[in-house]
Amino acid sequence: MKEATDVLKIVGIVLLALFVLLVALPFVFTLLHIAVGFLVVLAIALIKVAIVVAIIYLIVVGIRAVLR
Repeated sequence: MKEATDVLKIVGIVLLALFVLLVALPFVFTLLHIAVGFLVVLAIALIKVAIVVAIIYLIVVGIRAVLR
């Protein structure tokens, strides 16, 4: 009889794991989607800042060349 209870425990654990996966998986994918979207927005903002810094640098170098 002890083997039957062990088998029932294993089956219960497997079913619980499947339930947790089915319930938690959409949340994990949602969080992953939000994280990827945030990283894309952050990368675009970083590129914009780099472009502004490059333009300011070119203006300063141009002014310096004209004043020489």
